Amino acid sequence: MKITKDHAVQMHYRLTSADGTVIDTTAGRDPLAYLHGHGHVVPGVEKALDGRIAGDSFRVVVNPEDAYGERDPSLDVMVPLSIFPETSRGSLIPGARFRGPHPSIPDQSVLFSVIRVEDDQLLCSANHPLAGVTLNFDIQVLDVRPGTKGEIADGQIHAPDCSTGCC
Repeated sequence: MKITKDHAVQMHYRLTSADGTVIDTTAGRDPLAYLHGHGHVVPGVEKALDGRIAGDSFRVVVNPEDAYGERDPSLDVMVPLSIFPETSRGSLIPGARFRGPHPSIPDQSVLFSVIRVEDDQLLCSANHPLAGVTLNFDIQVLDVRPGTKGEIADGQIHAPDCSTGCC
């Protein structure tokens, strides 16, 4: 059975950067299960999976525009450390994340990542951590099946036992 819109897909993947550093992997974990055509994986991966079948193994290189987009410098902001409660300031180290107002749309909140601490300020970014990065995926398709009516209506895979009538 070929992967097309509204098909449930199970796959293992290994995501690496251009220099081969492993960014994420399902190795040693459950496979990723998603409903194809509903935006649950980056567009470049979804496009590469179209028409594939269970048993296919392949590599796909996904450019930023087909993944998390290019970095937008306007989403990098300096934030005074003083706006955070004193008790939480010690945890605001590079890589820490917090929710705050969008830099140009104050009524919208976004997730920020701390890039670095500079004296009494934090350089933070609302860019996705993988924005601007070319991604290398090694993918193994394990299973493909038609999505159930419930899954298609909800736009996502349901739990395998689904004994509550959610299918």
